[in-house]
Amino acid sequence: MTSGGMSMRMTDLQDLYLEGLQYMYSAEEQQMEALTQMAGAASNPDLRQGFEQHREQTAGQLARLEQMLGDLGAGPGGKPCKGMQGLVAEGQEIIGKGGEPAVRDASLLAAAQRTEHYEISAYGTLRTYAEILGRSQDMDLLRMSEDEEKANDLKLTGLARSINMEALG
Repeated sequence: MTSGGMSMRMTDLQDLYLEGLQYMYSAEEQQMEALTQMAGAASNPDLRQGFEQHREQTAGQLARLEQMLGDLGAGPGGKPCKGMQGLVAEGQEIIGKGGEPAVRDASLLAAAQRTEHYEISAYGTLRTYAEILGRSQDMDLLRMSEDEEKANDLKLTGLARSINMEALG
C-alpha cells in the first residue's frame, strides 16, 4: 500500500478502504466549492441557507476524513473523485443555464439530493469496511458523517415540496 497518490495496486480490503477514504476526501473538497456556488445561485432563502449550513458541515467531515487518513499514515491522495466531478458538473450546468429562479432552485435542489445520495452510499460503504477491519473509531466517525448526509437529504426533501410547487409557474 502506498500513502501518496491513489494509483496503488489493490491487494486487500485495507487498500480498498484507504482508497475509498481518499476518494471521499476529494469528493468533500469538491462539494465545498460546489455548495458555495449553489448558495450563490439559489434564490430561495431557505435553500441558500441550507447550502451554507451544509458547507460548514462539510468542513467537519473533511476534518474527520483527515483524522482517519492520518491514523492510517496516509494523506488525502491526489486523484479526484470522478463521481463527484460529474455531480458537480451537473450543478454548474444548472447554474449556467439561468432561467426562472424557482425552476433553477428546483433543479439545484434535485442536483443537491443526487449528491447527498452519493455521499450516503459512500459513507455507508466505508463504515462497513471499517467494521470489517476492526476500526471502531473510524466506524463512529463515518456514521456521524453518514447521519449528517441523511439529515441533509431529509431537509432537502422538506424544501422540495414548496420549491417544486413554485416551479410549476
